[in-house]
Amino acid sequence: MSEPERRRRRPAVSCSLCRKRKIRCNREVPCSNCVRSRNDACIYENNPLQYFDTSQSLGNISGTPIYKRVYVIYSTIQSRRRGFEVQALPITRGISHKTRLFGQSHFVYTMTLLKDMHEMLEKHAQETSPIVTYLTKCKALARLIKARRAPPWPTSLTTQLPPKSVTDELVECYLRTTERIYRILHVPTFRKQYEALHSSQDDPDRSFLVQLKLVLALGAVTYDEKFSMRVSAVRWIYEAQSWVSEPEFKSRLGIQYLQTNILLLLAREMMQVGGESPWVAAGSLYKTAVSMGLHRDPVHLSKRTRFVSEIRRRLWNTILEISLQSSLSSGSPPLMSLDDFDTEPPGNFDDDQLQAEDPAPRPEHEFTELSIARALRKTFPDRLNVAKLLNNIGSQGSYEETLRLDAELRASYRALTQTLHSCKLAPGRSPSQFELCAVDFIMRRYVSALHFPFLGPSLHESCYAFSRKVSVENSFKIWCAACPPSSESSLAAYSGNDAFASSRYEFSRYTICGFGFFRTVAWQASLIIAIELKNQLQEEESLCPAPLRSDLLCALEDSKIWSLRCIEAGETNIKGYLGINLAAAQIQGLQQGFSGDVLAEFMIRAGEAAEERCLPILECAAAEMETDRLDQSQPPSNAVFDFGSEDWDFMMSNSIFDPGDGDPMAWML
Repeated sequence: MSEPERRRRRPAVSCSLCRKRKIRCNREVPCSNCVRSRNDACIYENNPLQYFDTSQSLGNISGTPIYKRVYVIYSTIQSRRRGFEVQALPITRGISHKTRLFGQSHFVYTMTLLKDMHEMLEKHAQETSPIVTYLTKCKALARLIKARRAPPWPTSLTTQLPPKSVTDELVECYLRTTERIYRILHVPTFRKQYEALHSSQDDPDRSFLVQLKLVLALGAVTYDEKFSMRVSAVRWIYEAQSWVSEPEFKSRLGIQYLQTNILLLLAREMMQVGGESPWVAAGSLYKTAVSMGLHRDPVHLSKRTRFVSEIRRRLWNTILEISLQSSLSSGSPPLMSLDDFDTEPPGNFDDDQLQAEDPAPRPEHEFTELSIARALRKTFPDRLNVAKLLNNIGSQGSYEETLRLDAELRASYRALTQTLHSCKLAPGRSPSQFELCAVDFIMRRYVSALHFPFLGPSLHESCYAFSRKVSVENSFKIWCAACPPSSESSLAAYSGNDAFASSRYEFSRYTICGFGFFRTVAWQASLIIAIELKNQLQEEESLCPAPLRSDLLCALEDSKIWSLRCIEAGETNIKGYLGINLAAAQIQGLQQGFSGDVLAEFMIRAGEAAEERCLPILECAAAEMETDRLDQSQPPSNAVFDFGSEDWDFMMSNSIFDPGDGDPMAWML
């Protein structure tokens, strides 16, 4: 008797919870059943690739009519082809946490690859454990520090500024950093107004004063290693937010209004001021620009001067970059298309040129103050496609599509590199090391994000080995841009040029002292490095194990120093530092042959030591800002909350790892 023909399984269309309970799923995100059961993670998984014996299925058709045999063969080929178009292992497409839904580009996805570490710690850590009590103390201190940094709300705009020598340096810090990445101001006009503010005895223009204070706040990020002017920067942001919120402000809609709002968005993100997501704020900014017609190229509008046209192109270009960047950071759809605008990229002009009557743009190979923005704009279509693939709800995200976008993104990245390289070789000014680090950092973030959904499956399926290599190598290069060398000899190896080294370290300070896109991406890169090292150890089966990559091990050690510097510079959330110390301890324990309870105890001791290092730093920060008007037991209602940085950024609910289990890891929350 012949065996019955093996039938191909139907693809799974229900979420994991509904499949487990065998109930009907309405296929929404989150689905109705997950909402009713208060399941934080509603996850849809692609069906595992099913292989079958072709010889058995074809062997039963020899006695059938020819057209039926052809049809069966064709169906077999098509099913095999479709099988390769789906993923070999489940790929998480969306994670729901509390009231938020995150796409694949959000850093929360990194945490899903640390499930084993969380389970191990959850099993051994008790509520009375030092690692829990220390964490509770640190969180209480963090809330107190944030409350004491916050000025009263609303905060009236004042004319009070630091001494001119300090403001001069803060302005230069801003112009060397943020303005190099996001072109917002016409610098000669800004300098002229700045000098007039200090030389005039009249009351200053309030709109320019707000703009200046936001510039000072952003410049304070790289003013020194400890971000000593953080409290002043927060107050300046509060003053700007209060002024922008005045009812009559909308009537002043114009270019300066748009510039101020861009500066305010960036400053709030860098200083973690306000509870609004940067993606939501960027969306509002995008719509404001559209309402002003910036999405239409000036050639299609009423005749304007070259100066006005170029400023409009610059601002639209900056808003596009911020909107796309916020989409990738928040794991949310970009909600824009290339068909939504026809504004051309800004011309290759220096700011001084725009003061002439009808200037001509400089050649493409000649570096100007717009070269970086123009180079990134050329890669915008490919980067937009990456964000859509990762975060749009209709995206299937097949591996074939991922590889196609990878090839396109790499091609545009090579073209960008060649453009900037030609600028370096041309006579005249060349891009600073800060600019080169920032561009490389941004581009590698998109490459790494594109392949990250397949990093987990690549640990079990060799067909995704390319994605594993791309994720790890780009994360390592991202980390090298963010973290300064750990020794003087390595610093000397970079360059004998003091300006070169200073600019290179300024980008490192930018990621350490500032929050937002750059710091989050750097921290995520360090975790990916830790995940790779851990998996190399767990995969090793030989009697004489090969040594781990020394460069990755050095990066892991440097990441602990880097994370502690972030706390010393004013960061109040210690979970990033705690997380990287736990990951490093797990790797160290595996190297020593630890497992089970011994490994868990080793990791817990490392976590306790990390928290003990953080406690005095936070206590010192709280003591420095102690005032009589604040009651430690009752923070004021205007306390500052993290801008887009949820409290669970490292210690997370177990529901993210197991959709069927909604019990939280209480000690971690």
